[in-house]
Amino acid sequence: LTAGHDPCRRTVDVSPAMVLVASQTVGRTLGISPGQSGAGVVCDLLTTGDLAEILDGLCPPGAARLVSFFGMIPNFEPQVILPKLSALIRPGDALLFSANLAPGDDYAAGVRQILPQYNNPLTSDWLLTAMLDLGVDRADGTVVWRVEACSSGADLLRVAAYFRFARPRILTVAGEKFDFRMGDSIRLFFSYRYTPERIRAHLNQHGLTVLDQWLTQSGEEGIFLCHNSLCRP
Repeated sequence: LTAGHDPCRRTVDVSPAMVLVASQTVGRTLGISPGQSGAGVVCDLLTTGDLAEILDGLCPPGAARLVSFFGMIPNFEPQVILPKLSALIRPGDALLFSANLAPGDDYAAGVRQILPQYNNPLTSDWLLTAMLDLGVDRADGTVVWRVEACSSGADLLRVAAYFRFARPRILTVAGEKFDFRMGDSIRLFFSYRYTPERIRAHLNQHGLTVLDQWLTQSGEEGIFLCHNSLCRP
């Protein structure tokens, strides 16, 4: 979204359907017709290397932009997604994003406190759907939840869910055969939890400086407004 009398609006998602829905929602919110809501971009953030150039070409030169990134940070490895976000933020731009937080002064205890929000029958059934779609039977195993450390060695914890096989099972996906033994597991989901101090530290490593923040009363969610301190006009 760029500032000015004729703003430029671009929605980005890995799903064409979600890009279309987001574009329509932005149009209704701003009171503009579908034809004026701007082109969307379909891409995978983990594999796209030229998103910054694409967005630069879609927006007026020199326009100040607000890049929003809500509900996404927890489901990416920080060392992978933060450099990509930093590369999108030009001089004069702002980044507005949300992060899941661990409440309280004890970080590990805060992560354990929110674990029941994930470790419950409804969420486990939702994640199990992916395995059922691949041909797994419910009796083949169970969804197991745990709190684990960041795989890159950073000072972060995440909630993760795994499907653990209770018996041998052979699955064929896209013509490739996978042979699972009892006790093998597949990771279905993970969600990192930060603290305001940790999110600032990780952003600073990639040139992103927090200008302001808004935290929920529960201490479990936060919204952060940032700019790229490494940019030079």
